[in-house]
Amino acid sequence: MKHAHRSIDWSRVLLHTCRRIEAGEGALRLAQLAAAEGVSPAELSRQFQKRLGVTPRAYRQALMLHRLAGGVASAPNTLQAMLAAGFESVSAGYEVTRRSLGVPPGRLRGSLEIDWWLGLTALGWMMMAASSRGICWLAFGDSPGALVEGLRSAFPRAGLQPGEARLRGWFEDVREFILLPERALDLPVQVQGTAFQARVWRALQRVPLGATLSYSELARRAGKPRAVRAAASACAANRVALLIPCHRALRSDGGAGGYRWGLERKARLLAAEAAAGR
Repeated sequence: MKHAHRSIDWSRVLLHTCRRIEAGEGALRLAQLAAAEGVSPAELSRQFQKRLGVTPRAYRQALMLHRLAGGVASAPNTLQAMLAAGFESVSAGYEVTRRSLGVPPGRLRGSLEIDWWLGLTALGWMMMAASSRGICWLAFGDSPGALVEGLRSAFPRAGLQPGEARLRGWFEDVREFILLPERALDLPVQVQGTAFQARVWRALQRVPLGATLSYSELARRAGKPRAVRAAASACAANRVALLIPCHRALRSDGGAGGYRWGLERKARLLAAEAAAGR
């Protein structure tokens, strides 16, 4: 099969492939996943790893871990939870769970208070978590294990449970926004901070799609013109990437400043939003 004479939208191809794997088609051979998109298996695997940082097989394995974490809480025993998650053997389940999450499967049990779901996006791994009142965590990272640990550190007293059914729609809204930011995200958010942080976050949410502002202007809009560093710190303390668009805050000289989830991601978000606004 030759593909040299046509342009391939790899962002869309990888998004569709991720969705197939998430829907339970990950057990399909690479050739079948590639054929569904009309590309070669070798190139699909290469682009998947180049752009998303993992192979299709590794992505399926991460989703199995996610489902294992939810199944352990409700299954009669850990063995049944591992088999239901898709692991072919108990030893494989234990090995992968210890290596990726740093704990054996049985340690994933706990009270159920915060739902979470993770997957791959055009910016790499993304994790979303929500309390009963709204999304309280939206983060990017280089590995599922690091994202899980970040969520545990942020909410050390909360019980965590996978919430694919509840969060999937919101997750897809964000994933589509990253790929093609045509309109502002409007999802329920539940975050806590100081009074000044709350004012900074509200000011950020009023910045239109495709626009930016300086940290000094952000401080002014939050009611404390001299608190520029505090405004920048409030951006760094933001726990819900994109929903509170702290990536739109820049230094006064136009420099990127900082970004909790990496300056490369910040640059890519701003470029995509600027292009959408033209």
